[in-house]
Amino acid sequence: MADNTEAKNPENDNTERKGLNFVEQAVYDDLQAGKNGGRLNTRFPPEPNGYLHIGHAKAICMDFGVAEKFGGTCNLRFDDTNPVKEDVEYVDAIRDDIHWLGFDWGDREYYASDYFPKLYDLAIRLIKEGKAYVDDQTSEEIAAQKGTPTTPGTESPYRNRSVEENLDLFERMNAGEFDEGSRVLRAKIDMSSDNMHFRDPIMYRIIKTPHHRTGTKWKVYPMYDFAHGQSDYFEGVTHSICTLEFVPHRPLYDYFVDELADETYRPRQIEFNRLNLTYTVMSKRKLLALVKEGLVAGWDDPRMPTVCGLRRRGYTPAAVRKFIDTIGYTKYEALNSVSLLEHAVRDDLNRIATRAMAVLNPVKVVITNYPEDKVETVSMDNNPEQENAGTHRMPFSREIYIEREDFMENPPKKFFRLAPGNEVRLKGAYIIKCTEAIKDADGNITEIHCTYDPDTHSGAPGAARKVKGTLHWVSAAHAVDAEVRLYDRLFNVENPAAETERDFREMLNPDSLKVLQGVKVEPFIAENAKPGTKFQFQRIGYFTPDLDSTPEHLVFNRTIALKDTWEKVQNKG
Repeated sequence: MADNTEAKNPENDNTERKGLNFVEQAVYDDLQAGKNGGRLNTRFPPEPNGYLHIGHAKAICMDFGVAEKFGGTCNLRFDDTNPVKEDVEYVDAIRDDIHWLGFDWGDREYYASDYFPKLYDLAIRLIKEGKAYVDDQTSEEIAAQKGTPTTPGTESPYRNRSVEENLDLFERMNAGEFDEGSRVLRAKIDMSSDNMHFRDPIMYRIIKTPHHRTGTKWKVYPMYDFAHGQSDYFEGVTHSICTLEFVPHRPLYDYFVDELADETYRPRQIEFNRLNLTYTVMSKRKLLALVKEGLVAGWDDPRMPTVCGLRRRGYTPAAVRKFIDTIGYTKYEALNSVSLLEHAVRDDLNRIATRAMAVLNPVKVVITNYPEDKVETVSMDNNPEQENAGTHRMPFSREIYIEREDFMENPPKKFFRLAPGNEVRLKGAYIIKCTEAIKDADGNITEIHCTYDPDTHSGAPGAARKVKGTLHWVSAAHAVDAEVRLYDRLFNVENPAAETERDFREMLNPDSLKVLQGVKVEPFIAENAKPGTKFQFQRIGYFTPDLDSTPEHLVFNRTIALKDTWEKVQNKG
């Protein structure tokens, strides 16, 4: 399966030497030295037991990105060695997420299960060479006998079984004769090694759950440390790039690879730091608990750090990749501020989102001196950040909606929005002046009466007249009702993982989702509310139609506010 394509020769490309991170530098050095015949083949090896999150996105950008940078290839290999937790649903979702991020593996889709026969044969060989044995102890007994980093372990009483007995027991394990957990196959290495992973690690365990690809053919399944390096070797992977928690596993990776490799080719493991975000958890176990316990609406809930959740919320792949590029790759763990991700999202959406108007908390304004039966259209820029983005037409009439928060009966100083006697400009239209506020029996404002200056429209003699406030609005007669979901950070603690004395559920932000009904949007939004469309609702934030949205019931997710108010609030607190 090895790809014989030769990577770009960095000796002849000086541009490749500039601005390399340490992983790219290591790859560059190997290519320059002619290792593995000048080939470059990386791999992304997800477990199909959950949905990918933004931490996986960082790995994807590295694995596929370094291959692209130096003209190599990247495999997609599903690490399907535990059928108890795996599902085809996850396989399909992982494919979708990688494609959304902008990468492709071509015809190089593999599975660890592709190598089960070879791995089993290797295990038999190691047993025959006296390098592996069957252990009848429980997992608790094995863990206790491993010792501590400062004290050597104790050998298993089954460590010196004969080759014949080990072969017989291992074959019977795979035949299904023994219960799960009753026996394991362990490598016979060194119970006094300074590296705990060398203290006779488990290679195989018994699992009787049918596998989503191999059915009931196998009753024993390889452990990650045994399967991973060998799968890399079988595939022709040259660089196995992973996160820092696998640094102590690297000697074991090399130990097992040595059973197969020779001087002509061997994969190399390189580690980088994980992506950790403030106000977020990255534990797959905790994310699964959130889903199963109904604390979120699913893996693609827009509050989740999953790639599908980010996509549903309206994040763009360009923004995610820009953020990952900004934080970079190091050999040291760090906690990255989610504000950096949000900044990247705002920056990208500012560039691509179509401007339009929506009123989230509407109050009616009646322009008393505007003709009752008159409707005119005003021109609105689609995106001033883009050349040739064009304009769209928006209806204007006697009755409009503005945000309730944009009116105050007794405003403080420097309140430049609408108030009795105050003038404001309606964006793209006229200047209006408040004359009266109509209230119900309980004193709630139900309607605001204003007059307009007809000479202040674009092109009119008074168009240049300045006022301090500009408001967004929609025509009441033409507005379309919509539902808006305001998403915020899922946790209200900066680093939930560090709060070891508290259950992570206790740190959930109760205001992470607010649902607004009766939102008024301009017709242009309703007409263009297609999946994936990005809008900037003027003066409010960036929004995208939700998967639940239909022409009959429009639903929009707030991707992000126009400004980062969270950090200001937290800093004041």
